[in-house]
Amino acid sequence: MPLRDATRGYDRLEPVIRRHLSTEEDADTARLCRELRAARARGYLTRSELEAVCRWKSPRAIHHVRANSPKRVRAATTSALGTRSEPQRIESLLRLQGVSVPMASAVLTLVDPRRYGVIDIRVWQLLHARGAVTRNAEGVGLSAGNWGQFLAVIRHFARKLRVKARDVERALFDAHRARQKGRLYRTGPAKRR
Repeated sequence: MPLRDATRGYDRLEPVIRRHLSTEEDADTARLCRELRAARARGYLTRSELEAVCRWKSPRAIHHVRANSPKRVRAATTSALGTRSEPQRIESLLRLQGVSVPMASAVLTLVDPRRYGVIDIRVWQLLHARGAVTRNAEGVGLSAGNWGQFLAVIRHFARKLRVKARDVERALFDAHRARQKGRLYRTGPAKRR
């Protein structure tokens, strides 16, 4: 049985990425990335740094994130930032209360935007619509396995286009937002991230 081409659907995705690609980061996001360089250098996030990521990604989860002790945050983020295993990185972060796969991806993105981007419903739906991924069309309940597929796609295009993985992810987010009709969530319009 032949292996499925891992880049199937990428040819339909590249024009979309190129059309929406920008290397200009939002000022608030760029500031947060600069602030989190210290966390990357020390090898862990403090609880207040994790809360800052949460406020940026999904403020509605803040009360769950605050339930983590500083010691628990340090242990989980030390494990995540200290390994070369991508599955172990994500699994370490998922041990924290209030941290889903999208939130974990936000932590990694803000700490290292060159290598990571934020997985969410929008980018996943666009990847699915273009045939770059084949499961979970709605993008609900994204798993660590979905995150691995997402990383492969954005890193492929980051290398090809010589940009950060975050730039590719942001292009996908913006492309989805530009074509979306109606609301993605029932709670209001999409914010720029």
